[in-house]
Amino acid sequence: MEGLDAMGFENATPIQTQAIPVVLNQKDLIACAQTGTGKTAAFILPVVHSLLLLEDIPPKPQVLILVPTRELAIQIDQQIEGLAYFTGVSSVAVYGGGSGTDYANEKKALQSGAPIVVATPGRLIAHLNMGYVDFSMLRFLVLDEADRMLDMGFLPDMQRIIAITNNDRQTLMFSATMPDAIRKLARQILKSFEEINLAVSKPAENVLQAAYMTFENQKIPLIQHLIEGRELPLVLIFSATKKSVKEIEQHLLKKKLNAKAIHSDLTQEERGKVLRDFKHREIQILVATDIVSRGIDIDDISLIINYNVPGDAEDYVHRVGRTARAEKTGVALTFINEEEIYKFNRIEEFIASEIRKLPLPAVLGEGPEYVVKRRNQGFKRKKYHRGNKPGNKR
Repeated sequence: MEGLDAMGFENATPIQTQAIPVVLNQKDLIACAQTGTGKTAAFILPVVHSLLLLEDIPPKPQVLILVPTRELAIQIDQQIEGLAYFTGVSSVAVYGGGSGTDYANEKKALQSGAPIVVATPGRLIAHLNMGYVDFSMLRFLVLDEADRMLDMGFLPDMQRIIAITNNDRQTLMFSATMPDAIRKLARQILKSFEEINLAVSKPAENVLQAAYMTFENQKIPLIQHLIEGRELPLVLIFSATKKSVKEIEQHLLKKKLNAKAIHSDLTQEERGKVLRDFKHREIQILVATDIVSRGIDIDDISLIINYNVPGDAEDYVHRVGRTARAEKTGVALTFINEEEIYKFNRIEEFIASEIRKLPLPAVLGEGPEYVVKRRNQGFKRKKYHRGNKPGNKR
C-alpha cells in the first residue's frame, strides 16, 4: 500500500478490478485489454502480494514474466521496483543487447534465485542453454503481450521455456488482442482458467483519431506544419522500417526540429538514453519502429503520427495506445498514400469505426484521393483534400 501511495495510484482500472481477484483466488487467467489500461499492475500487485504471504521466499525464482521486447522488460522491471519498493521483493530484467557485464549480472541473479524474473524469450534461452536456470519452484508464469511474442516468432522459445516449469504453477496470459493463435496457446498451457475481455482491439476512447491523404513528398512538410508553433511536449512518430526511421530523423533535423530516432541498430545503452531523454523532454520528437510500440510507458505523449499505415491492424492499436495513457487525452494521426488505402480501410473495419479524413493544409497543395474498393460495390470515391478542379465539391 505504501508503494501504491508513493506511485500515485488511487483508483483501480477495470482490468485491475477484474484480474486481481482471479489471481488471488489462484486461478489461471487469460486477459485481453488495450494498451495503457493498467495491465502491468493487474498482475504485479497480486503476484507480489502472494509472495509476501510466504513465511520465507525460497532461493529460487518464484515468478517468470515473459515479454516480447527489451523495452517492455525494462519497463515492467521498473514498475516492480516501484510497486514492491517497501516489500523487499526484488526482480531482475533479462534481455539481449547489453554488455558482457549485463549478462554476468543476469547470470548471478538467476543462480541466486531472484524472486521475480522479467525476460525476453531469446535471452532467457541463452541462459537456459548454460544449465544453471532452475524454475522447478515457479509459482507464477506470466505471458505479457503474448500476441506480440507470437507475431515475432517466439513460439518455439516460449514452448521450450514453459516445458521446464513445474506443472503446479499459476499461469497468467495478458494480451492486447485475441487472435486464434493466442486462444490455441491458452488451451494448451492454462488449467480451468478464467477469461477477461475489455475493449478488445480498439484504441482508447479518449484518443482523437484522424488521417491525412498525402503523397510521400508531403509528409515531412506536413509534420513540420503540425508541430511548429504548437504546445506539443512529446511527439512519437512511427514508421515501418529502421531505414525509413533514419531517413525521417535526418529530414526533421534539416528542418531544425528536435528529433531523435530509435531502432534496432542502436546499442541497448544508446536506446535507453534516447528513451530517457524523450521522457525528460530533452527530445521533443521520437521517431521509432514498432519495436517500441508496446514497450514505452510515458504518460505525456500528446501526438502520435503514423508516418505510414501499419501493415497489421493490431499494430495500429498498439501504436495509437502510446498516447492518451492514464486517462489523459491524445491525438493519433495517420498519413495515407495511394498504395495504403486498402490497408487503412482494413484497420477501420478491425476497430469498427470510420476514422475522419482531414483536408491537407492549403499550403501543401492537393493530396491523393481516398478511394476504397468494396466487394460487390465497385469503387467508393471520397475526396478529403483541398482542390479547385472543375466539378470538385469542397
